[in-house]
Amino acid sequence: MANVFDVAQFILAKCGRIPALKLQKLVYYCQVWSLVWDEKPLFNEKIEAWANGPVVRELYDEHKGSFWVEKLSKGNPNALSKEQVETIMAVLEFYGNRPSQWLSDLTHSENPWKEARKGLEDGERGTREITLASMAEYYESLQ
Repeated sequence: MANVFDVAQFILAKCGRIPALKLQKLVYYCQVWSLVWDEKPLFNEKIEAWANGPVVRELYDEHKGSFWVEKLSKGNPNALSKEQVETIMAVLEFYGNRPSQWLSDLTHSENPWKEARKGLEDGERGTREITLASMAEYYESLQ
């Protein structure tokens, strides 16, 4: 199975330098649509419901302190299968040209993030997991 760094490296290879916030949201939507279209996760790393939206902590730790991300020290985009590449490309086609804030606002309006944040104040730090089941259930209903 691919890991989040393989996916992130592929995104960076296709999009070039992008804001860290956008990279996190694109990785999230790649996971989401892999669950729906391919009926399996794209990567094993957990996605947490942070105040600014869904975040993969391991990826955050890699780009922490940087507004822009151009390259990562981990990950191999060649580790992705043809099916995984097709899913990521479809996600990039729809979400890739959207601004970071638009993507963040979208995740904030959707149930998986909102449900994982229940009981937390706006802006309050939190590390609750956005479960694969909640993502699959919600986004499946949007098809």
